[in-house]
Amino acid sequence: MSEQKEKWMGWLALSTAIMAVLAALTTLYMGKFSSRAIMSQGLESNEWAYYQAKSIKQHSFEMSKKTLELQFHSQKGLPSEVAADYEKTLAKYSDDIKRYETEKKEIKDKAEGIAKTKLKAQEMGGNFAYALIFLQIALMLASISSLTKRKYLWYIALIANIGWLFFFLNAWLLFY
Repeated sequence: MSEQKEKWMGWLALSTAIMAVLAALTTLYMGKFSSRAIMSQGLESNEWAYYQAKSIKQHSFEMSKKTLELQFHSQKGLPSEVAADYEKTLAKYSDDIKRYETEKKEIKDKAEGIAKTKLKAQEMGGNFAYALIFLQIALMLASISSLTKRKYLWYIALIANIGWLFFFLNAWLLFY
């Protein structure tokens, strides 16, 4: 009986050590993806601020163009050079407005891409956190099992590892 108890204690110690290594690995990934989500949030905010700046500049050109158009059409009998300057300036404003529209689309696409990266990192980090909780429960049960010499607590600890496995795999594969 003593040899069997020693064997069980050996398995308990080995499984606890493995769970501790898995907990360290899970913590590493949880931190990695949580940091990635935070960094992505900053990048996304910067892109949306840049988008807003381009929108303001575009609006400024639209207002200037509209003012110039009204001015140009209200003037009668302008010399041809002045009329040509008005038309040249209006064409430049139109080009600038189109350029800002194109730039805004590119910025928006980039910001939305960063947002998707952020959301995925948040989901992955959250799943790693849930996985870590299961490992912490398993480690606690294994420790109590070792102290109290109650084998059934060790079995429950091993079963808790199924929760870790589910959330760890879900973090990588995102089942739902």
